[in-house]
Amino acid sequence: MMETLQVLRGSLLLLLLVAGVCTDGYKPVIIVHGLFDGPKQFQTLSQYIRKAHPGTEVTTIDIYDDKASVAPLWVQVEDFRKELASIMQKADDGVHVLCFSQGGVICRALLSTIPNHNVHTFIALSSPLAGQYGATEYLKRLFPNYLKKTVYRACYNPVGQLISICDYWKDPHHIPLYLKHNNFLPLLDGEKPHKDMEVWRKNFLRIKKLVLIGGPDDGIITPWQSSLFGFYDSNENVVEMRNQEFYKKDNFGLKTLDDRGDMSVCVCAGVKHTNWHSNHTVFSSCIEKWLT
Repeated sequence: MMETLQVLRGSLLLLLLVAGVCTDGYKPVIIVHGLFDGPKQFQTLSQYIRKAHPGTEVTTIDIYDDKASVAPLWVQVEDFRKELASIMQKADDGVHVLCFSQGGVICRALLSTIPNHNVHTFIALSSPLAGQYGATEYLKRLFPNYLKKTVYRACYNPVGQLISICDYWKDPHHIPLYLKHNNFLPLLDGEKPHKDMEVWRKNFLRIKKLVLIGGPDDGIITPWQSSLFGFYDSNENVVEMRNQEFYKKDNFGLKTLDDRGDMSVCVCAGVKHTNWHSNHTVFSSCIEKWLT
């Protein structure tokens, strides 16, 4: 009888230890939302994460929600930095960041400007990482009286730079104006030289894995390859990531990440922009394995 009890106790202890490893071994996941949305849009994704990796602490940062998301991006970055720091400082083993749409551009800025951050994996979910140039419903909400080809007039000036989408609006037909007046994305890409370029590059390269997710049926990110760091040339032909000058010159560390095998690209057809974070196939195929 005593031997049976000892075996049962030993088995129970082993189960508890295994459970502890399974629940305590997952890094916290921080979600940064996109334009015109907030935490409520990420409830399904949070559930997917917790079900796949029980015990994972999942936080969708609850600032600049909905209409407030049009605030200038450097202002948003400053406040997101504070929220991110409060979570990172409690995570000795590091965190993962999952950033959707505009949130991916914000996360690029965060990872470039935060020294000694402990972000392990940066997942960019359908984000305009290389810029945006498309006549989408979001654009019409912000600039109802402008056509795609004339939005640069609204964006490339001091007032326009106070609107988030203008901070990554990249008109391929007006690159000199883009470089002169845009004070956000060209700085991150190293296309507009500045004194902190090398420090930002070093900070960005602290991540251990970069995961790029996008697809041809997105309908918002334009070109959709921007989610994979591709973008239009002056003839609106898409130049893929490895042929971009910022990649070839390794301005901010993208080529280094690729060369060391720390970049993953996941392309999914048939997914609309607002469905990326609730599509279980996207989660299981492109996201789940990176959140350990």
